[in-house]
Amino acid sequence: MDTLRDKVAVITGAASGIGRAIAGALAARGAHIVAVDLNNDGIQALAGPLSDQGATVLPQRADVSDPQAFEGIRSAALQRFGRVDIVVNNVGVLTNGLPQDIPVAEWQRILDINLMSVVRSNAVFLPLLLDQGSGHLVNTASFAGLFTYSYDRLPYAATKAAIVQISEGLAIYLRPRNIGVTLLCPGPVLTNIAAAVPTFGGGAPLRVPGEQFELLEPAPVGELVADAILRNRFFVPTHIGVVEELRRRVEDWDSYIDYQISRKPE
Repeated sequence: MDTLRDKVAVITGAASGIGRAIAGALAARGAHIVAVDLNNDGIQALAGPLSDQGATVLPQRADVSDPQAFEGIRSAALQRFGRVDIVVNNVGVLTNGLPQDIPVAEWQRILDINLMSVVRSNAVFLPLLLDQGSGHLVNTASFAGLFTYSYDRLPYAATKAAIVQISEGLAIYLRPRNIGVTLLCPGPVLTNIAAAVPTFGGGAPLRVPGEQFELLEPAPVGELVADAILRNRFFVPTHIGVVEELRRRVEDWDSYIDYQISRKPE
């Protein structure tokens, strides 16, 4: 895309954090926003500020774990705007516990929200973008999906690693068809994802990616995504230092595991 003006962007998890920042960055460049979230107050509150930037905001309260949710989102977007150009799959939830303590049912919940929401989104929106012959997908993964620094949130990390693989496969398939794919991999970013995290078996100590990765505000992340869409960039980490971390891991994986074992939890 050489412009975002009058493009229509569907953004899940738009009520707060990174999703809200992406909505703001795209709206500032002229895009119209279909703001999707379970938090109705949060997406309704987007309308005023983004309208001041000239954007039209269509709030859509939806539970992305509902198998029918994305059909409703697509119908509402097409009825209001007549098209969809950008789909941002940004929903993510956490859980906490030692590996033996997290029940299978909790694994299923995390998989259904974090991973299957992307699968359902693709099932609904990919045919639309392919028929148009244009568009862009943004999938939010995490540093936890790129390298392993913790064992306290294995379901979350597993879903984010799967999103990395899905995104790369889609990029190979869709780039020749004039559809871009961006993989957003946030490190520490100030969001409310940890506001309501279920804990199992007394919980597990929190382990973070590393003290070299500073905590960022969401707004610069939104700017990174808008720029990536315009430049058709695939890999967008919030902290460029993660590239060296990945190199270190792949060069000697056993030693890297020993290094992670030696690190103290926060």
